[in-house]
Amino acid sequence: MEIKATEVKRLREKTGAGMMDCKNALAKAEGDFDKAERLLKEQGLAAAVKKSDRVTNSGKIFSRILPDKGILLELTSETDFVARNSLFQELGNKLLDKVAAQNLTAPTDELHLMVKETIGTIKENMQLRRILALPVPPADALVEYIHDDRIGVILRFAVADPKAKDNPRVKEVMFDCALHAAAFAPLFLSRDKVSPAFLKEQEEIFTKQAENLGKPANVVQGIIKGKVSKLLSEICLLDQPFVKDDKRKVSKVLEDLSKEVGTKIELVQYAYMKLGAE
Repeated sequence: MEIKATEVKRLREKTGAGMMDCKNALAKAEGDFDKAERLLKEQGLAAAVKKSDRVTNSGKIFSRILPDKGILLELTSETDFVARNSLFQELGNKLLDKVAAQNLTAPTDELHLMVKETIGTIKENMQLRRILALPVPPADALVEYIHDDRIGVILRFAVADPKAKDNPRVKEVMFDCALHAAAFAPLFLSRDKVSPAFLKEQEEIFTKQAENLGKPANVVQGIIKGKVSKLLSEICLLDQPFVKDDKRKVSKVLEDLSKEVGTKIELVQYAYMKLGAE
């Protein structure tokens, strides 16, 4: 069957594998993109988990922290020039106003109409792609961080003593955790939050990779266990080495902070949004 060059390019961008390897995988998978990606992973030609760093759209991630929730919103444009336009910035903030007032969790016809009206003025295509809303109980704390307008994160912390939310040291560490999340793009909060289906798929991929080494069964199992553990430490926020002290995990940093200020502080939820990502 004919393998389209566009599919080869897309597979290469997503996996980082070579052009011919992508073409051969697509041919073997009879054009099935997901199956071809899986084949590349099993052959060790692509990372088990790889989030593309290629941003296909210009635009901006907007954020807002409210007493009862935090909001992330992705508004895209054709060019960076328009993304810096005051009308574009104004539109993003007006969209946040509507999302907050109406407790929205997804784009609506009204929001899309607001975008279209601004397109008529700016004369460049724009799109409201996503909205993420993170509710917060009164006793908890939300922290936001936007990196270069392209990555937005909101972290929710459970604070045993609400007064500690105003502690400068607590604020500092919570902000650093938000900065960390923006830098390390975690897929899950913790190991117990990893979906069984995702974990099963990764174990199957690691099994294929290990079996290709021709090692004894007991050795293969050890390799699989080690690969799974390493993967989880890379994709689970609380298990990742802290951005400002890689000798400690994020969970350990918060444990130490809790002892320091005399009240328990836990990271219980987060939202991550990257411009142009799926």
